[in-house]
Amino acid sequence: MSSPAIQNLVISLVVMQLARKVPFDDPQILTYVRIGYVVSQVIILGAYYYTSMKIKQKNDQTVLKYVENSNPMSKEAGPLITTTVRDYDLTETSKLLRGAYMSLAMMAFLHIYMKYTQPLFMQALMGVKNLYDAKPVQLHIFGKAAEGDLKRPFKAGGGLFGGMGPETDNAAITEAEKRPGGKKDE
Repeated sequence: MSSPAIQNLVISLVVMQLARKVPFDDPQILTYVRIGYVVSQVIILGAYYYTSMKIKQKNDQTVLKYVENSNPMSKEAGPLITTTVRDYDLTETSKLLRGAYMSLAMMAFLHIYMKYTQPLFMQALMGVKNLYDAKPVQLHIFGKAAEGDLKRPFKAGGGLFGGMGPETDNAAITEAEKRPGGKKDE
């Protein structure tokens, strides 16, 4: 299967072509698009809230150690992170929730202030697709196993060429523990 970045690009292009065909000049159509956008955002925010409830309910206290990626411009290695699966999943869900709020704020600016309507249509569809792709949602709502791409810590989606993930091998963890200030709790 292709990477999510390529899927997003293809879906965006298709949705843009569909958006060109929608008569946004018609007030009734515009009202339906607005309702569709609001409903999709309620579904997205509700799913993230439900995911965080499921994470707290499972309360998985398994220890998770990894070496965070360092800044590519820095010569220093990334810090060692020691956390639990519960806290890691809650942090990842929180990041997704912040992204949804930022998207909501951006759409409010584009639609209310700038009077753009096509982004509402596109973001309603792309938001639901991104919800489906969210790793904590796949683990806790869809019940998929934490293996492959869903293995914690998650690899970051690094654009079109794949992502670099945190280092989880024993050698990297041992080396990070030996560094001054190496044992860092999240």
